[in-house]
Amino acid sequence: MCSMRNPKPIRVGLMSDEPIRLEGLASIFEAPPTEGQTALQPLIVCVQDLLNGSPIEYVVVDLNATHGNMELLTTIRRARPAIRLIVIGPDGNDELVMQSIIAGARAYLDSSASPQMVRQAIEVVTSGSIWAPRRLLSKLIDRLLAVPDTSLTNLSPHLTLREHQVLDQILMARSNREIARQLGIEERTVKAHVGSLMRKTGADNRIELSMRALNLSLASQPASEPGRPS
Repeated sequence: MCSMRNPKPIRVGLMSDEPIRLEGLASIFEAPPTEGQTALQPLIVCVQDLLNGSPIEYVVVDLNATHGNMELLTTIRRARPAIRLIVIGPDGNDELVMQSIIAGARAYLDSSASPQMVRQAIEVVTSGSIWAPRRLLSKLIDRLLAVPDTSLTNLSPHLTLREHQVLDQILMARSNREIARQLGIEERTVKAHVGSLMRKTGADNRIELSMRALNLSLASQPASEPGRPS
């Protein structure tokens, strides 16, 4: 019975580039858990810790003081898809919230969130739920419901190797210009590939394209093709 009343603390990683913000995040855990709350143990981590197989299952990421933003979240998601991310980011940026959830975040909190709210969000995530503004969750649900049944039941659309490369860059929230520079192709070529990706997946915009790509696991299983990518 004692083991049931005093479960092992859940380790929660804290990630930020600024030591003072890390101290602020760590202070959230100083108060002992109240009745019904899970004991949480904070641990300061970096991306390399997670890539090296750290057993941590939950990570609080401070996007206000962490370089890379979406690229960082995408990297963590791909390397450790089971990790649950709690993101703290700028206020009033709905697109960033949506992109964070698409990139694998299970909670998004504004920078103005109180320590009690952060603790509550962590509790919600460790219980298996999602914490985010209701209006944005509603938008996400609407977009998922708008996906035609055939796109959910049929085989994933065939993508060229270059389309896979472009899609990977889109999932990192990069612009057409950044993608062109990264892949060494012209920006108009990138636009053509993006248009092709949207037609093949039935998406109307980049966020919907990202959602459908993740839903169909298009980015995780690139097709191998002979010859040079177009």
